[in-house]
Amino acid sequence: MAKSIVDVGLFTGVPQHENFCRMNDFVPTRDLAPSSAPYAWPQGDPVGLPDTFEYRGRARSTEGFLAETDTAALLVLVDGAVRHESYWLTGGPGVPWLSMSVAKSFVSALVGIALAEGHIAGVDEPISTYVPVAPGSAYDGVAIRDVLRMSSGARWNEDYADPGSDVFRLNAALAGFGTLDEFVATMARQARPGTICRYNSGETQVLGALIAHATGRSLSGYMTEKLVEPLGFESPGYWLADSAGTEVAYGGLNLTARDYARLGELYRLGGRWRGTQLVPADWVHDSTVVGAPHLAPWQPVVGGERVNLGYGYQWWLPEGNRGEFSAIGVYNQFVYVDPPSRATIVKLSANRAYGTSAGEETNREDETVAFLRGVSRYAAGPAPAPARGT
Repeated sequence: MAKSIVDVGLFTGVPQHENFCRMNDFVPTRDLAPSSAPYAWPQGDPVGLPDTFEYRGRARSTEGFLAETDTAALLVLVDGAVRHESYWLTGGPGVPWLSMSVAKSFVSALVGIALAEGHIAGVDEPISTYVPVAPGSAYDGVAIRDVLRMSSGARWNEDYADPGSDVFRLNAALAGFGTLDEFVATMARQARPGTICRYNSGETQVLGALIAHATGRSLSGYMTEKLVEPLGFESPGYWLADSAGTEVAYGGLNLTARDYARLGELYRLGGRWRGTQLVPADWVHDSTVVGAPHLAPWQPVVGGERVNLGYGYQWWLPEGNRGEFSAIGVYNQFVYVDPPSRATIVKLSANRAYGTSAGEETNREDETVAFLRGVSRYAAGPAPAPARGT
């Protein structure tokens, strides 16, 4: 390997588009083979992008925004058909791109499948029933539901601008400093479970361990059987792994834009795919609605600040009553679903300024939601007129 993950220089302002397309050069991986029955998205009528979109009461340039956030891929599906597909920089239709925390929503889907198959008794079961953790540590006796909601009460700092934060320490396992399982097994508790939504990548890592222990399968193996194969993934993908071969559940998935879109479209369709219920419909619903007051927009805490997004089961919920939901990863990775527009949109990016401050001026996540909202409505076109009575 030419260099390690440490040498990539995350959150320092260094351009990353040459790295996010080839993370298997830096970190061990667990491969995901394409489906034995690949499903190619049908092509719909091509549509361009709006010249501008509205953000904070002002028109913003689409072209400028895409360039400034180092966008590598933009894929727009409406009614399950490709309406727009563009690639820039090192992106491409067959290029796997680092998911960052978009992976969290895939892990959530696998927990729901494992629950439906009886591998997990219920979401109110303690996660420590399945995952070995130290007595009295953050996940000892904590309900799986609270972990899914980022509400375990674990002490955590997800500040990407702080090299001493917990998320940096978790990432150190990729450079050989301990293992991911050792890290989450000894995390400390700070608050009573189920009282505060504090964004915490450790929560998803312990959910990955839950899947492995409950099913007796690796995360990548279970995903291959339950998502990759039935959804018809077209391209090879992979999970980043630590020195013990454990997948980086919180952010280490690498797929193409077309294959990321499959999870968004599956959830738009209520977990049903081409006549088969892959993820239980009630799990999709519970994952994509605000299930408690502390999960409502402006309640979840990220890096010490409250954010204007709600939270479900490892899915973000934009404020408003439209029913949108999104998988979101740092550096502006998005799988955004807008059911009223019948749209699923993937944006893969390498926003070099991300994490150089804790603010929107560098991270541009609010602006990305505004952009995706504009694109989904533009691509879907006017709502169909109601049928006339006879």
